[in-house]
Amino acid sequence: MCEECYTPQRRATPLLKPTDCLKNHTQYICGTCGRCICIEHDPKNGLQRWNFPFKSSEIAKLYLRAADHTMKKPCGIYEIKAANGRVSYKIFASTADMQSFLQKNKDKKRGSTAPVFIMEEYVEYPHTQVRKLTADEIVKYMAER
Repeated sequence: MCEECYTPQRRATPLLKPTDCLKNHTQYICGTCGRCICIEHDPKNGLQRWNFPFKSSEIAKLYLRAADHTMKKPCGIYEIKAANGRVSYKIFASTADMQSFLQKNKDKKRGSTAPVFIMEEYVEYPHTQVRKLTADEIVKYMAER
């Protein structure tokens, strides 16, 4: 497992439309393994990719480092249950942020009070980059998937 980005899968992300994401979005580039994680901020809704719900905690974990880096602290993955029984996982910077989300979304409730996953502490890594990739970097990254 990469100590910086929390996964053994060096090219696991982006998941959705990977070439488009690498071409058009700002990436958190892991300074340890080189994995790219979408860290793009959407001005329409004020959210970043890591703010969205995920189908599993494993998928959420792929985006957790982008959240940690953005917030400069360890963020947590929380299980969220919808009124219809659907379970999703969301990353929040704190338990208070998760509780605020639930107050605004009355049809949802938390799966447990503790995060499903959270790092003990936030660590800065010296070779991390946050930027858009060049065309050559995109081709190489996609070839390595």
